[in-house]
Amino acid sequence: MYIYLTSGTGDFLEQVKNKYPNEHMILIHGEGNSVLIHETEGKTVFATPRKFEVLDAVNDLEERGFFVFNNIPVTDEGRPVFEHRFLERSRAIENEPGFVAFRLLRPIKSETYIVMTQWNGPHSFEAWKSSKAFESAHAKTDDSTAVRQQNIFSAASYVTTYNAIPKEDIE
Repeated sequence: MYIYLTSGTGDFLEQVKNKYPNEHMILIHGEGNSVLIHETEGKTVFATPRKFEVLDAVNDLEERGFFVFNNIPVTDEGRPVFEHRFLERSRAIENEPGFVAFRLLRPIKSETYIVMTQWNGPHSFEAWKSSKAFESAHAKTDDSTAVRQQNIFSAASYVTTYNAIPKEDIE
């Protein structure tokens, strides 16, 4: 399974989405830009997408709610360690109230992985960040593991958030 992302104005991406009604596409809106997600086993219809292989998936992505992209730049040498850590995760997030879906995305032509989560709304995501399950999932490991992982990141991670409904339609 692959996920392709393309950015642009909401109106333009809506036109692209409507042109391909048989493709699984979800339009999401962030601060200053919109993103069209195309999840497929095949090729994308996008001209210049960001390409990702889906390494892990929980539930179907739906065109609703709140999306969180944890963008994590990882060195080439760090990829196996990073992927192992996420594939062996506790999966506690899946039982959190308001959780909808999860994707671990391996970049095809870049260094930035995306840990994508979908929630009923921003309040569900904030509740997860304050939970014991979050604390446990992000707890520091023992020193030997920490030493092995210290150089796997090529830059600081950053979070981007999106709504499935344009902000102007929410208020």
